Amino acid sequence: MSVLLVEVKGVNKSFGGIQAVANVDCDLHEGEVVGLLGHNGAGKSTLIKLLSGVYPIDSGEIRVRGEAQHFESPRDARAAGIETIHQTLALAENLDAPSNLFLGRELRTAFGLLDSDRMEHEARQVIQRLNPNFTDFRKPVSAMSGGQRQTVAIARALYFNARILIMDEPCAALGPAETRMVLDTILKLKSEGIGIFLISHDMPDVFEVCDRATVMKNGAVVDTVNVADVTPEDVLGMIILGQKPKSSS
Repeated sequence: MSVLLVEVKGVNKSFGGIQAVANVDCDLHEGEVVGLLGHNGAGKSTLIKLLSGVYPIDSGEIRVRGEAQHFESPRDARAAGIETIHQTLALAENLDAPSNLFLGRELRTAFGLLDSDRMEHEARQVIQRLNPNFTDFRKPVSAMSGGQRQTVAIARALYFNARILIMDEPCAALGPAETRMVLDTILKLKSEGIGIFLISHDMPDVFEVCDRATVMKNGAVVDTVNVADVTPEDVLGMIILGQKPKSSS
């Protein structure tokens, strides 16, 4: 098996007496896509916030490359190599791709001035690695398509050496061509050894790009299954009824 990137063991998180995440186990290997599935309120959004350092865990353990982690902030998670690409993307609409890539982490010349040429060069390198057809480097993000915006957000994570990505509904509200672009990007990242936790409600997307699926309901994990061993109906049964597929029970 490939390198174990992330291991979540017995993790719990409560808010005001409500247990949002209950004794959750899951993991992620190098070059693997694991779908995190479940209805709204199932606990998956809280789980990714624990993995991305938004909330500290109450108990349990998160290990990255075998080392126990105690995330106090998203900065801690990023330092461990975890980047989260939220559904909102958190891009500055009025800025172009290079400016967004380096927002808050701008490159400067020896004289302390913004090094715009180098930032554009570096942005071109990483973005065209993901999408060779991307050419609108000076267009503001507000004028880009949904797929192009996803490319900028993913490129920003990769430039700063993330090897673990959490992607929250990356194809939501995209048309078929844009969805295809994002799915191809996910497959490319996977081939480069990057591990991805993918939150998605779209079963065809899950079955195309995911190796395994971890299904949550009421804050707990119903089961983790190999996608090749189950059907979409099996997974829907796990999501809706909280029942394991017969083959894995």
